[in-house]
Amino acid sequence: MTNTNNQQVIKLALLLGLFSTLGPFTIDMYLPAFPEIVKQFDTTASLVQLSLTACLLGLGIGQLVMGSLSDVYGRRNPLLISMAVYVVASLACAFSPHIGLLITFRFVQGFAASAGIVISRAIARDLYSGHELTKFFSLLLLVGNLGPLVAPVTGSGILSFTTWVGVFIALALLGMYLLTMTKWKLQETLPSDRRRPSNFMEQLRNYGMLLRDRQFVGYMLAQGIMIAGVFAYVSGTPFIYQNIYGASPTLFALLFGSNGISLIIGSQLVGRMSHRVSEHAFLLFGLGLASLASVVVLVVAIVHGPLFALVIPLFFFVGAIGITSTAAFPLAMESQAHMAGSAAALLGVIPFLLGAVVSPLVGIAGEDTAVPLGVIILLTSAAAMLAYFFLVRRSTRESLG
Repeated sequence: MTNTNNQQVIKLALLLGLFSTLGPFTIDMYLPAFPEIVKQFDTTASLVQLSLTACLLGLGIGQLVMGSLSDVYGRRNPLLISMAVYVVASLACAFSPHIGLLITFRFVQGFAASAGIVISRAIARDLYSGHELTKFFSLLLLVGNLGPLVAPVTGSGILSFTTWVGVFIALALLGMYLLTMTKWKLQETLPSDRRRPSNFMEQLRNYGMLLRDRQFVGYMLAQGIMIAGVFAYVSGTPFIYQNIYGASPTLFALLFGSNGISLIIGSQLVGRMSHRVSEHAFLLFGLGLASLASVVVLVVAIVHGPLFALVIPLFFFVGAIGITSTAAFPLAMESQAHMAGSAAALLGVIPFLLGAVVSPLVGIAGEDTAVPLGVIILLTSAAAMLAYFFLVRRSTRESLG
């Protein structure tokens, strides 16, 4: 590959990675403001966490819709419309007069942001396959995973001189920038002759075909359930770090953001070593690492260990997500070139739908215990492992036998 081609690949990965960061920024940037929002609206931690749940539902359901639309109308136009909606929804969140409207507009904001996630991945599948897809996807994640690293720190910085309203205004500006990038920098990657027919029943049949593919479903669940565990971590740590351990918003942002480093390490490990170690091996290793780390988190939570004893296993848990996500995505997408948008949508929707379920559960025992977080991430790790062995491994053995 020539230097010119390398530069083009890097530029494309940077652009698509920016769209991938929209999800983490939408989710994470306002996390340091959770206690402030509770006080502002005179509400409860669970209701503020419900605004996160609404966003996750929007991100999940939106991917199903936007993935299918991108298979029908191409990648570029759905992305343009979604970015415009995202800007409006972000401003609506900023000026919501009560918690109910904030929850509603967070759903719309998440729905619009979903296009950036699912369409960027569909574009990757339009252009690459096999190990090349794994390498490009890891490069895309290198940029996308900066979101969890930068977003809470940025949110904390904004909160140092303004209120939580400023966070959503900043998100509106980010959406405007991505709208401009879509208009002037992004080329269409799905030609007309490769698009699916504009037929609702046909789209349902596409999803039905994907859901009958046991290996695809196994990879989808292994990746999706694991990421749902991360959303429990995202929902719970603002209160655990700040209320239980007394961390300041700035310290919380640094601790939370540091796990973006572990995501990057995990994803880049798979991308750089995919020609030597199979994606299957990496997936299994990531699942095992997550299970071990979650056991340690639960033990520390039960004995109320020191903060560093909780932060370290969570660092490895999040790193395991980087490994499993990077390995599972190309394995699932490899045979789905004919409906990459729909396949990417299903791979994206499960984490957010499951995350929407588990996020409020972290606060079910109140704001003064981390035990629910430990229980949830342990259960998600175990469930992801079971999905891999009972669907992927068993299906592989049956096909060989």
